[in-house]
Amino acid sequence: MSGQDEGAEVHAKATTRDRLVETAVRLFGERGVEATSLRALTEAARTNIAAVNYHFGSKEGLLRAVINQTMELANRERGRRLDELEAGSGPPSVAALVRAFVEPGADLLEGHGPDVARFIGRMVGEPDPRVRQIFADQVDPVEGRYLTALGRALPGVDDGGIRFAYTSMLGLLSLHQSGAFETVDWPQQRIPGGWRRRGGP
Repeated sequence: MSGQDEGAEVHAKATTRDRLVETAVRLFGERGVEATSLRALTEAARTNIAAVNYHFGSKEGLLRAVINQTMELANRERGRRLDELEAGSGPPSVAALVRAFVEPGADLLEGHGPDVARFIGRMVGEPDPRVRQIFADQVDPVEGRYLTALGRALPGVDDGGIRFAYTSMLGLLSLHQSGAFETVDWPQQRIPGGWRRRGGP
């Protein structure tokens, strides 16, 4: 095989892998992981199930690759911000931790588009506990540090309270990322003056 042919083959494999990841981001975000069959995914990616096995080993392997790719930039930024906060003279405040965690996640909507944000938002609310656990395991190296930091910032709160605070922050961010309320036609929006309207009806 010539160098040119070998390069073309590598490019074709990379393109197939990229298509599978991009399609999985979109379909997993729209339908959920369990509701997206490999057949539907590979048809949408214009490839076959053998390609999933070749590049990722399984559907779970594909899911892990998608989580890693979509979360890489956000968690790198979260890690950088937490490093800066922890390098200060005292423990970070709760407000500083929330800002450092939430802003990179919210920025996914602008930096990577709605498909990526919707996928990440969807993972937290997946009905299958195994899928949620896979996501938690994949992001724990950075996100677990925030849970620990919150515990230090709230010394008077027990472990259950710390977990509630963390999951509440994560849940609200996930709702924003998933676009769950984007299609809701809030009655207040139909009133002249909208959200800032004052006074009676």
